[in-house]
Amino acid sequence: MTDTRFTGSITAMATPFNNDGTLAVDDLQQFVERQIAGGIGGLLPMGTTGESPTLNHEEHGEVVEIVVNTAKGRLPVIAGAGSNSTREAISLTKHADAAGADGTLHVTGYYNKPTQEGIFQHFSAIAQETDKPIILYSIPGRCIVDISIETVERLVSKHANIRHIKESGGDVSRVDGLKKALGDDITVLSGDDGLTLSFIASGAEGVISVASNIFPAEVTDLVSAALAGDLKGASKIHENLYPLFRDLFIEPSPVPVKICLKKLGIFSTDRVRLPLCEASSENRKTILDSLEQVNANTKTTQTA
Repeated sequence: MTDTRFTGSITAMATPFNNDGTLAVDDLQQFVERQIAGGIGGLLPMGTTGESPTLNHEEHGEVVEIVVNTAKGRLPVIAGAGSNSTREAISLTKHADAAGADGTLHVTGYYNKPTQEGIFQHFSAIAQETDKPIILYSIPGRCIVDISIETVERLVSKHANIRHIKESGGDVSRVDGLKKALGDDITVLSGDDGLTLSFIASGAEGVISVASNIFPAEVTDLVSAALAGDLKGASKIHENLYPLFRDLFIEPSPVPVKICLKKLGIFSTDRVRLPLCEASSENRKTILDSLEQVNANTKTTQTA
């Protein structure tokens, strides 16, 4: 499994809840089927978009198991297993392995603010407990600390199953730096829909996307075109999707994407768990207006 590379379009899945706040199992199973029908290249349950901080361990495990069992090997499933506790991250990784996930995503130690040596030892300890691929997740906006390129080099050199990084720092130059340092030994995935085209133009190989929760086929088409060198075609799709790329983060994620999923009838509710809360009426209108605009753009493109 260590030679497996995750590329293309991967959905950072939102987690559906019932009105009482429990997991909406039927919605989740149908959501997996819709993603597969849309041609998405991979599924990532229990990341930030999946509200992993507010699900308990039992729920976390249940979501991963449902996604794996529903997907039935038709596409890769990468389980979010990150934590600022290394022991907890190892436990979540072992569960994901046992459940049949194809790999795991691991975030830097948020709140703890570890040194680069601490970051290295954290990821190294996790990598020693699994032979499946690990995606490093660099998101300094949430974690304060970043994973330095030098630390990535050390991890790649030591562990055969560390060959991926999700970059969510909003800095395209990081792609250039990682590729210059590691070349084909690292697969860079954009963590920001709005920067996917720019990232791929600089050497990234795909995206872990929020927008693909709503538009899996369109995000897949964008990534496929960009990877094939059709930057003009990819730019057109990017332009059509841009209103949502822009507005899916005007409230803390996944509040906006859940509003869209509920509006489209994909989720039964747009409920999130505290400390996340409902969007303001003004922002809700902005989000739904952008959804309507993208829907119109998509229909126009399909009939052109």
